[in-house]
Amino acid sequence: MNTSAKYDAIEQLIFDEQIRIEAVDIHSRLDTFIILLNTKAVLKLSLSTFPGLKNATQEQLNEYTLIANGTGVHWPLLDEDLSLKGFLQQELKRTVGNKAA
Repeated sequence: MNTSAKYDAIEQLIFDEQIRIEAVDIHSRLDTFIILLNTKAVLKLSLSTFPGLKNATQEQLNEYTLIANGTGVHWPLLDEDLSLKGFLQQELKRTVGNKAA
């Protein structure tokens, strides 16, 4: 079955490799957002990258639920949802983005 018409490259990777979020660890004072994946990979992003989270309290940030079979995170106190695809896009931008500014 050819799924390439349905998914972009990141979605295809998530689908093919069954990549899932296992846990989230947020340190608002350090502007750090850590996502632990079932592949043993660790994504470390800046919390301030995500407008819906950057002004939240640590208590609000700690109250999350993994959704969509581990491909998303929901913060009920903030009414905020973020996806694994978005996290991987941010990591890709950080890793290979234009460093010459």
